[in-house]
Amino acid sequence: MHRVVNVNKKCYFWLMISSGFLFKENLKIAISSIRSNLLRTILTVFIIAFGIMALVGILTAIDSIKGSISNEFRNMGANTFSIVNRNSRVSMGGRVKRFESITYREAQKFKEAFNFPALISISTWASDMATVKYKSEKTNPNISVIGADENYLFTAGYEIERGRNFNYNEIQSNAHSVVIGKNLATELFAVNDSAVGSVIRIGSDKYKVIGILKAKGSSFGASGDKMCILPITSVRQYFSRPNMNFKIDVLPHDSKLLDAAINEAQGIFRVIRNLRSFEEDNFSIETSDNLANLLIENIKYVTIAATIIGIITLFGAAIGLMNIMLVSVTERTREIGIRKAIGAKSSIIRRQFLYESVLIGQLGGFFGIILGIVMGNVVSLITGGAFVIPWIWIFSGVVLCFIVGLISGLFPAIKASKLDPIVSLRYE
Repeated sequence: MHRVVNVNKKCYFWLMISSGFLFKENLKIAISSIRSNLLRTILTVFIIAFGIMALVGILTAIDSIKGSISNEFRNMGANTFSIVNRNSRVSMGGRVKRFESITYREAQKFKEAFNFPALISISTWASDMATVKYKSEKTNPNISVIGADENYLFTAGYEIERGRNFNYNEIQSNAHSVVIGKNLATELFAVNDSAVGSVIRIGSDKYKVIGILKAKGSSFGASGDKMCILPITSVRQYFSRPNMNFKIDVLPHDSKLLDAAINEAQGIFRVIRNLRSFEEDNFSIETSDNLANLLIENIKYVTIAATIIGIITLFGAAIGLMNIMLVSVTERTREIGIRKAIGAKSSIIRRQFLYESVLIGQLGGFFGIILGIVMGNVVSLITGGAFVIPWIWIFSGVVLCFIVGLISGLFPAIKASKLDPIVSLRYE
């Protein structure tokens, strides 16, 4: 019994050594064949690499953009939610249902009635085409003007770099004070220190600069640093327009109470807007996470399109690789006949061609992944994102290239393994 076990162990040991030797020899033959057909191999590798580069590069860029979106909305005010006007929608019968704007009186009522431990601010968009002047300096008509109360900077996630924020008395007395963004201060004033205390002209009215915001960067093409924040009472007076819409931002003192604060705010604002129990909300409650998720959800269509483009390119590469392998089988017919004549089995011939096909596929995948990571992160740097290494897409690229090589080499390998050695030796 022990002798049988020992014999089986020895057989298994020599079988493993034999398999390793065959793998090594087949790999050498594959590399030799690739070198002898270098131009065709380079073209095929390039096609495969292009497909993988498109797939990995675009998906890497999308991952970076997703991270950038999340960071941007997080910087807009973490753990806050906003009560805003609900967008119009098409109802049954094709009628457009429009919802009333949130008025200043309603916003003030909510601020007084909401007794939850939270910070509340009221703001409104005055203009995004304002021109700001200081002495002989003048900006382009692309400055954003926001009307806000003394709590807005906290709920919106802004910080003061120089000067100070509005106080309650300035808001109530309609003071001609303004807090400006970092880029606007740099554009108007030679030395930023001279900005605080200076008087600038916004439109036709003059305002005293009381504070400069810390730089916050651009968000989706719009710079948050080229802006003016005025007292909301001043905006109501000098930028007034019909159906002026106001926004309410709420920042709970404890982030764990965010959901409870949202439920409380929804109930109070329904009462303020005189909604009955069976009526739907005519306002919306938005959180930064919801907005980020909405944008990220829309990006999935770009991801699907990128995946389809990459798969189509890889399909073309697979056809090209199969053609090259078929040509290789034809060119090496005599060589196959010689190998079979000296004892090579059909399975060995089949493996040789499969190894060659898979090796070409992996070479294309390697260069494609490198180029894709570089391309994706160049886009990431342009959009202000962080460096990303897409491990999921790297492993996916390796697997895809293995599948492409295997499928492309399978038919030529079977064809080579079925060649008659006598006919093959008489070839040419």
